[in-house]
Amino acid sequence: MLQFEEMRLELLELRPQIDDLAEAIGYVQLKEELNQLEQKAADPNFWGDLAASQKVLQQTAQVKSKIGMLDHLRSSYEDTMVLIELANEAEEESEVEGVRLGIDTLKEELETQKLTTLLSGEYDAKNAILTFHAGAGGTEAQDWAQMLYRMYTRWAERHKFKVKVLDFLDGDEAGIKSASILIEGMNAYGFLKSEAGVHRLVRVSPFDSSGRRHTSFASIEVMPEIDDDVEIEIREEDLKVDTYRSGGAGGQHVNKTESAIRITHIPTGVVVACQNERSQHQNREVAMKMLRSKLAEIKEREHLERIEDIKGVQKEIGWGSQIRSYVFMPYTMVKDHRTNFEMGNITSVMDGDLDGFINAYLKASSKGELLQ
Repeated sequence: MLQFEEMRLELLELRPQIDDLAEAIGYVQLKEELNQLEQKAADPNFWGDLAASQKVLQQTAQVKSKIGMLDHLRSSYEDTMVLIELANEAEEESEVEGVRLGIDTLKEELETQKLTTLLSGEYDAKNAILTFHAGAGGTEAQDWAQMLYRMYTRWAERHKFKVKVLDFLDGDEAGIKSASILIEGMNAYGFLKSEAGVHRLVRVSPFDSSGRRHTSFASIEVMPEIDDDVEIEIREEDLKVDTYRSGGAGGQHVNKTESAIRITHIPTGVVVACQNERSQHQNREVAMKMLRSKLAEIKEREHLERIEDIKGVQKEIGWGSQIRSYVFMPYTMVKDHRTNFEMGNITSVMDGDLDGFINAYLKASSKGELLQ
């Protein structure tokens, strides 16, 4: 049948792209690296150094993930080709839709894997720490911050990443004033670093009895979770440490004891907080990790040689600084101002469908075509 032959030729065009991707990620070298890591894990003394063994296991998981994704692409290619050949021989027109779906799915997965090869930054493979801040505007802005909090949590769930709440400060009437979450997964920071900045909302406010249109702003900070072996020198005398009782209703998010920690890095003005762990000591440990991560992220972003050169300058959360706009009325649209990528299905976006925006950013960034 002509339809199956056309789809077979379309599928054949994808084979060289899969082979090129295997070469780009160093598939053969990854297999060798996996073998070496597994030999280390089989050593009788492997668990003697717990910290070292955990690093080996983490490396093993990352290498297996890369190998598995390429193996899955190859398997999907072969399965779809076999389906085309069998359906063509039997002249089964009912299989046309299934074959079409298989090719389209393979194309999407191949495109996603190509994008991961662009994640070559020092920290791109790391977990990501997201911090949300409501802008000026009281309840309306705080509600918007919580909507973004939910959106990125849903994005993480779509990618089967783990989410851990680090800090959570309720709004006065609704929403949140601020929150921090850890998203654990391969390349989480590499993908989510594109989301840092001010996000603008336009909608009819549910908190305005007159039904007027409101514009609200919230900002998102994104930083990699830095390992302890990364050299970031932080002097104790440069820290201001405050303890406080967790505020707001909080529910399951926070611990209601005098154990919450807020740390200010005096030379840069960078502030971090954690209130979700069981003890003050644990909260301090997490807060220090967040501080190290934030300083490392700024250092990398600004291409600084010394940590002392960092200035913790925050852009105003308001007009003119937004990276993306979310319009709920008079029409529905989400538009990224750095790439001009847009989507009309705002419900899907708010449910975590952000890959189109992230992919557009990675492509434009790699070509030096970002608009701002």
